[in-house]
Amino acid sequence: MKRNSAMLLLILVFTSSSQARTTRPQSNATGPRDEVAVREIVDLEKQAKEAAIHRDANFSERTLAEDYVAISPLGQVIGKAETIAARKTAQLRYDSIDVTEMVVRLYGNTAVVTARADVKGKELGEEFSGPYRFTRVWVRRSGHWLTVSYQATVTR
Repeated sequence: MKRNSAMLLLILVFTSSSQARTTRPQSNATGPRDEVAVREIVDLEKQAKEAAIHRDANFSERTLAEDYVAISPLGQVIGKAETIAARKTAQLRYDSIDVTEMVVRLYGNTAVVTARADVKGKELGEEFSGPYRFTRVWVRRSGHWLTVSYQATVTR
């Protein structure tokens, strides 16, 4: 049980946690329209970090696609409903989420974000911390960016 909740924890961190340390993440933007899209994604990532720290389930409800799927470092598959339910509990708290090395790549109405994240927090009163690399996929549907996929990997 503890192992499953730890994996859910990692999903929650990266489902809505990223913020670039630098003011300008790397991207493959080729023109003004692409640069606007990259700025939108980076802004969503900043909002996501605040939502994670403040356990704001509404952000996840608004920005996770109905077909959202996350895969934890141990291969656990988690959907939108499980992510939102876990966000609403008080058993998980983030002290800090430090995202670096962010890269945003655009492919039409799809944005792929890769980054490194150092996370510190408490789950059921026990401290946790560690470095991760993650990939999050955003898709623009009906004019709104939604997260459709996420995967995290523990790094050293």
